[in-house]
Amino acid sequence: MLSRIVSSLAVLGTALLLLAAPVAAGTQGTPDEAKAMAEKAAAFLEANGPEKAFKAFTETDQFKDRDLYVFVYDAKGAAVAHGANPALVGKNLMELRDPTGKQFVKDFVAVQDAGWVEYSWQNPVSKKVEPKRSWIIHTSGVWLGVGAYVQ
Repeated sequence: MLSRIVSSLAVLGTALLLLAAPVAAGTQGTPDEAKAMAEKAAAFLEANGPEKAFKAFTETDQFKDRDLYVFVYDAKGAAVAHGANPALVGKNLMELRDPTGKQFVKDFVAVQDAGWVEYSWQNPVSKKVEPKRSWIIHTSGVWLGVGAYVQ
């Protein structure tokens, strides 16, 4: 009788893990989703101008999805929009380093047209420092990006 209960619990536990796996996987954005959001945001910026776009990126949920959000820097490394931390807007972050010492904002503003920048940053969902890839687009005189945490 006890072995039948243990066996049933094992089967139930396995089934629950299999059902939970897709939900857990969906809690983070992917690099492809980050790139798509950045391209959508760049098109919005070009169509609506900086004032409306920067406000939408920073103050609304229109360009936020799970752990994906838009950030924008000017040529001097000052944040002009930030979907995850509005307190960063107006601050020069050119010298900001990730935990490995990489000055990733310098890498952002070095992007000529569009490209990936890799660095490490604290994941707002897990609260752990994790590798991150951000798709950066140089458009309208600013560098717009969206990053995804990668395993």
